[in-house]
Amino acid sequence: MEYILIFISAIFVNNIVLSQFLGICPFLGVSKKVETALGMSAAVTFVLTIATIVTFLIQKYVLDAFGLAYLQTITFILVIAALVQMVEIILKKVSPSLYQALGVFLPLITTNCCILGVAILVIQKDYDLLTGVVYAFSTAIGFGLALTIFAGLREQMSLVNIPQGMRGTPIALITAGLLAMAFMGFSGVVKV
Repeated sequence: MEYILIFISAIFVNNIVLSQFLGICPFLGVSKKVETALGMSAAVTFVLTIATIVTFLIQKYVLDAFGLAYLQTITFILVIAALVQMVEIILKKVSPSLYQALGVFLPLITTNCCILGVAILVIQKDYDLLTGVVYAFSTAIGFGLALTIFAGLREQMSLVNIPQGMRGTPIALITAGLLAMAFMGFSGVVKV
């Protein structure tokens, strides 16, 4: 039951983009087409889940064991960057079609603060490995859901006549705010 609550909470109630404001750059930058939003969502889900496992193990068995917890942030950044590079190299060799599908999204994930934020939150919330992976996967699904919905809304807005002063970033920010308010409606569903 705990995992179901974490899953629902991370996707809807405490959405990483709309509630905690992490991952805003790709949320605003990659959300002009649903196709690119889905590609970014898949890449973030994969990297976020793997990065959480690796950073958790490094935190517990290296940083905490040797009293180096103060190096957490820089270590996690280096691990995430290295992990993204390894995933990129492996995908290029093993599955060129998947590598082409993800394309530019893999390098962009290195700078996504959502990945680092979730890795740190798993440690701060004192989750065990399985709970941390469920939380990371759920958070990635929530990120993807918000990104895909926002991309769909932006595609629809490109078809309507928006006043000149509101085109582009202003209407995107207003839409993101309205989407965040819509997700706030889920706050009574799960007691966190």
